[in-house]
Amino acid sequence: MSGDVLVCFLLFTHQTIMKSLLLISALAVSSISSVFAEEKVPKWTSLFNGKDLTGWVDVNTSPETWKVKDGILICTGKPIGVMRTEKQYENFVLHIEWKHMEAGGNSGVFVWSNATPAPNRLPLGMEVQMLELDWPKLYPDKNGNPRPIAYVHGELFGANGLTAVPDNPRGQRSKSVENRCKPRGEWNTYDVVCVDGVIKLSVNGKFVNGMSQSSMRKGYICLESEGAEIHFRNIKIMELPGGTATAEQTAPVITEKQK
Repeated sequence: MSGDVLVCFLLFTHQTIMKSLLLISALAVSSISSVFAEEKVPKWTSLFNGKDLTGWVDVNTSPETWKVKDGILICTGKPIGVMRTEKQYENFVLHIEWKHMEAGGNSGVFVWSNATPAPNRLPLGMEVQMLELDWPKLYPDKNGNPRPIAYVHGELFGANGLTAVPDNPRGQRSKSVENRCKPRGEWNTYDVVCVDGVIKLSVNGKFVNGMSQSSMRKGYICLESEGAEIHFRNIKIMELPGGTATAEQTAPVITEKQK
């Protein structure tokens, strides 16, 4: 084979190989893109439309307890009780903004809840506490001493039968490691990450609390009315892939007849 013929052959072979590789690469990228397109990418879904209570079900409060005004969900705090989401959630990130309007106000959000009132009118669930900053001095302990300020900066606890292991123990509860909540009249932001029985709480942009090994891992989200006016806005959820929740770790589904 002459030198010129050899060069032409090598050039042809190189071009053929490159075209084949480009075709294979294009097919591979197309295939990968199709796979990702078929997968569900987690995204935010609003739980409050700013207009009405669509998506929420009253459990044991009253028609006067909740109202919407100027895009804000207003809770009067009376009577004590909750309203819940229409559906249950297992693994998710919950974003919620809130502000108390009264000194020493008390409220919270329940996750992984059965949304069934106990004798104290509140359900089983993991409660993410929302207390106004004056609460410790307005509600002292049995000896008349102010309670620790850490109580009001994002305490977590299992309510009415839910058990879990606290990251920062105060008995069976978990206290915040940093005081980050703002006083009445100012908006606070909670980001609550709930995955496979583990909960982590971010208060105003920083993770400060958590619990693990929750006995419940799938259930309703409930907003609490507990004696004082509180406002909510920008309530949204990012659902994550399902995990390890067993039947025993899942709240019973509430049927139409039970509502």
